[in-house]
Amino acid sequence: MKRMWIFLWGVLFGLFASVNAQKPDSIRFSLLTCAPGEAIYELFGHTAIRYQNFTRTTDIVFNYGMFSFDTPHFVYRFVKGENDYQLGINSMAGFKASYAHRGSSVYEQELNLTTEEKIKLKNLLLDNFRPENRVYRYNYFYNNCTTCARDQIERCVTGQIVYPHVESDKTFREIVHEFSIGSPWDQLGMDLCLGEEADRPIGIRLQMFAPFYLRKFVSEAYIEREDGTRRPLVVKEVAVVDVEPQQTEPGFPLSPMACAVLFLLVNIGIAFLQVRRNKIYKAWDLLLYGAQGLAGCIIAFLFFFSSHPTVGSNWMIILFNPLPLLFIPWTLFLRRKCKKDYFSYLNVFYLTFFTILSPLIPQEFNLTVLPLALGLLVNGISHLVVCRNVKENDSKNA
Repeated sequence: MKRMWIFLWGVLFGLFASVNAQKPDSIRFSLLTCAPGEAIYELFGHTAIRYQNFTRTTDIVFNYGMFSFDTPHFVYRFVKGENDYQLGINSMAGFKASYAHRGSSVYEQELNLTTEEKIKLKNLLLDNFRPENRVYRYNYFYNNCTTCARDQIERCVTGQIVYPHVESDKTFREIVHEFSIGSPWDQLGMDLCLGEEADRPIGIRLQMFAPFYLRKFVSEAYIEREDGTRRPLVVKEVAVVDVEPQQTEPGFPLSPMACAVLFLLVNIGIAFLQVRRNKIYKAWDLLLYGAQGLAGCIIAFLFFFSSHPTVGSNWMIILFNPLPLLFIPWTLFLRRKCKKDYFSYLNVFYLTFFTILSPLIPQEFNLTVLPLALGLLVNGISHLVVCRNVKENDSKNA
């Protein structure tokens, strides 16, 4: 750790000392785009800025993606949308080695900046690296490592960066699906949390939250000055780390859809036994309502309290909400001969509402949700049938 700080302070001293003593073409900036990894926070890749000073043999990376799992209350702050990231500095050699080790290629786009623009960009990054400035409030779609790098590049140019024109037919959810297609369980988790806002068309600027979208748009962009002159933003692109992705270890053998269909079949089987025997299996209700209620607590917390984008417009709260937890004591312990099981009526009502009207709701739902909702609905209907049968038997015996 001590050697790392000595390295960083040495780099900073060299950078500050050379601000006013630059030779033409002695420095170069590049945009780095890193291929995705296996962890959920690596699925979309990463973006950083490379700084080279050939006179001083400096080769470092400004990295806006630094965070620590050891931060106090990290999980709670992340779920609430109050997680902080910070700008860090890495050696280029170490940066390349870490991505090569995990099997992720790194693509470098050399930026076509003037000497004045390079010096301005360096000053912006150094100012951002000051202790009082380096920490920022992370926002998954609107303020992440990729958007921070893009914003600093835009601030340094004389004139403006003009990106290619694209149709605004992409949505946040579509881009999320694009990069999580090989991780169906991660995709399901993100789908359950993202709301209606994630399905609205977004323009090119919002699409650049994803590193590979920024890479694509930057490659076609140009800098336009007030006098009308133009120059391409990127001089050339090379792969500074070119590796084959590592073989991923097999995960859970069943897909989310397979598990959801199995869940539906189990509920149909249990519902059949309950109706045939005129008996409600309380242990199954405890498991079912407990899982439904706990999932609902997470969705409700995101819906009402989290500052994450899009989660406050999540129609999934109809299906997953905390109500089952509130009715567990009544359903399991206070029901006597099926007298007025209000929760079963309420449960069947909103599950039917969700199942029938989900195609009309302005939110794209993961298909896995349908068999989950049907399984809960079948269980709720079986409760009503059992209660009706018990009452009819009681009336005959009276």
